[in-house]
Amino acid sequence: MWSDPDHIKTWSMSSRGAGWLFGHDVTTDFNEINGLDLICRAHQLVNEGHLYWFDNKLVTVWSAPNYCYRMGNLASILKIGDGLEQDFITFESVPESVQILPKAMIPYFL
Repeated sequence: MWSDPDHIKTWSMSSRGAGWLFGHDVTTDFNEINGLDLICRAHQLVNEGHLYWFDNKLVTVWSAPNYCYRMGNLASILKIGDGLEQDFITFESVPESVQILPKAMIPYFL
């Protein structure tokens, strides 16, 4: 989902230059129409690795720790159990190592 949640009720243009921002009412309506309890999405940096929105009707899960090697954020994986219980596995980035990522490659990701 390219569009991002925001503290608004309906829709607004995204400042990223692509996609839209959507709010609480849009999420609630979408979940009700489609019989969903939760939308799980990614593609938006969140510092703690995951972030719930709109009375826990939507969650952003971010799985890239220390994004672009400079953000210092955590990452997480959402584990959903047989009874639909939600558990996050949160992790930090590995220590910097030239064997993992040569510094010559960094500009590609910036």
